[in-house]
Amino acid sequence: MTTTDARPETAHGPHGYAKEKDAHLKRLRRIEGQIRGLQRMVEEDVYCIDILTQVSASTKALQSFALQLLEEHLRHCVAHAATEGGTEIDAKVEEATAAIARLLRT
Repeated sequence: MTTTDARPETAHGPHGYAKEKDAHLKRLRRIEGQIRGLQRMVEEDVYCIDILTQVSASTKALQSFALQLLEEHLRHCVAHAATEGGTEIDAKVEEATAAIARLLRT
């Protein structure tokens, strides 16, 4: 576990997004490029509405990424907890519910 990890990798294997890690990183680099584009737009004094349009596109891209990651979490981590039984499923559902609530607040 590194200092930036919120949690260590669980005993049951890699995280749910592991199979799509390269695709996720590629997608995040594209989003990073969109954000850098926003910086350039401000530096170049681009019209406000044009910048806001790009902000909206960047926001949607991040939301879409978050939803895909959430789906992978449900399919992998929550499903694994369900098959294991015990109280871990309650914790995983609570964790997923809290993540959904955070996404809805944004």
